[in-house]
Amino acid sequence: MPPPRTRGTALRHRLAELRGPDVPAKALDARALAALAANPGCARRAILDGAGVNKAALASALGSPSTFGQSQFALTRGNAFEAKVKADGGAELLRLVHEKLDRSAEPPADARVPDLTATGPQGRTARTALELREAAAHPGAWTLLDHPMLALDVAGSPAFLEPDAVVVHPDGSWTVVEIKSFPLLDGSADPAKVGAAARQAAVYVLALEEVAARLGAEPEGRGAQDRGAAPRVRHRILLVCPRDFSNQPAASAVDIRKQRAVTARQLARLTRIEDIADALPEGTCFSPELPAEELTAAVESVPATYAPECLSACELAFHCRARSRETGAVTSLGRPVRAELGGLTTVEDVLAAARGEAGDPDDPAVAALRRAAALRAEALEAACR
Repeated sequence: MPPPRTRGTALRHRLAELRGPDVPAKALDARALAALAANPGCARRAILDGAGVNKAALASALGSPSTFGQSQFALTRGNAFEAKVKADGGAELLRLVHEKLDRSAEPPADARVPDLTATGPQGRTARTALELREAAAHPGAWTLLDHPMLALDVAGSPAFLEPDAVVVHPDGSWTVVEIKSFPLLDGSADPAKVGAAARQAAVYVLALEEVAARLGAEPEGRGAQDRGAAPRVRHRILLVCPRDFSNQPAASAVDIRKQRAVTARQLARLTRIEDIADALPEGTCFSPELPAEELTAAVESVPATYAPECLSACELAFHCRARSRETGAVTSLGRPVRAELGGLTTVEDVLAAARGEAGDPDDPAVAALRRAAALRAEALEAACR
């Protein structure tokens, strides 16, 4: 008699059914998690990301192909720049970390650069944790972890994350390093791109804090840390970019405490993926190979929370925007507008309230709309004289 399936095994089986037969899961990365945390009310994105659905292929199958993502040229340029930064055992990268974040420490010489090769994401995660433990056991030295693998629980499902680098300082603290191909011009970069990098780094910091907590909880004798003495994860990350229009690396220390707090709060608010999966009709599947009508019905069975910000963060944004406009949802005008309109959720409701055909006159939003409509009418009348 086969052993009963645990709830975790049943959930993985259910998520595999949602992807479709023999469709490999698309792993969540920090960029996707940062975008997911920015819109925690979107059950559609939560279940699609949790099931590992390829949203770009799904969007194309729905007839709303996405232009979201980096070009191949940008990826190639970014990979070449990262290789330059990490050349010679990461000497230049460690120099930048020392200069920008830890001048009081000894200059990085003969730093450890351990091999993190292992089988599968679980194996790489375990290997990373082992090397972090080893670094904590030998304070006083610099350690560079090149593309470590971290795990973070997201709405009851593990997400495996791969930062560009993590540096262990001589005092045992840990720093996340983000390497980007956008330039630092005269010492500053595009604020929008820096903000995106900071939100992405915040996800890595949260995952590192979980590793640090586990190391700190180990019984004395199993690791270098006494019980409860977890290694410190620094909340200032190092952002490395090309200087001006050259290929020479420059760096800036970025404080991500605000982004970390917001991301932690938003991830905690995410509806558990298993709750969303349990509410779906039996047989629901998001495979792009399905007929268009069946696939559309499956996608529409999960509510979405569209906002214009989704256009720069989600492959399904064009599809969701079209549906939002069809229903007249005011969220398609942006979250600030939605917040100002209170209980008026559709454009039709807003127009009816402005014309005096519906709405409570004591509602501040309704009163403001009617006042604005009256001022508009007065302005048009004056212009026609």
